[in-house]
Amino acid sequence: MKICDAEPRDVPAILEIYNWAIRETTAAWTTRQETLDDRLSWFEGRRDQDLPVLVAADADGTVLGFASYGPFRPKEGYRLTVEHTVYVDPAAQRRGIGRALLERLVEIAASRGVHMMIGAVDGDNAASIGLHEALGFKVAGRLPEVGTKFGRWLDLVLVAKVLGEAEAPAG
Repeated sequence: MKICDAEPRDVPAILEIYNWAIRETTAAWTTRQETLDDRLSWFEGRRDQDLPVLVAADADGTVLGFASYGPFRPKEGYRLTVEHTVYVDPAAQRRGIGRALLERLVEIAASRGVHMMIGAVDGDNAASIGLHEALGFKVAGRLPEVGTKFGRWLDLVLVAKVLGEAEAPAG
């Protein structure tokens, strides 16, 4: 398996993985599946903002998962904080792919001067929370019943990791 920057040719596989998560899991709190145009716009938007989109691929180039990060909130006071996302193809889960993607994403963010990385995880997703904790993220809070999907209330767990100690910038 290799981790690399996503290319436009990877977007259909990214879309397939994401839409599976929409249909089958509470990882994405929406029931609206995306179109290829939606995901291409997302990809191009990330690229235009110089934000990473990574894929994990096997030796044949098959996309096994993807990861990215973007702004946490739009105000300038949050400019050194990002929120990440990681999705793995269901047939490739439990093989270290999510971990490898998240580790590389943290490396990239740290090298770009990001101070804090945030993840928003379904409160029932113990595997994801455990993965984050194993990589040094701390559970920063649980927001009870802030979302719904599949006819039930969902808790949101925020995980956070400081990527580098630094003085807060002026302004």
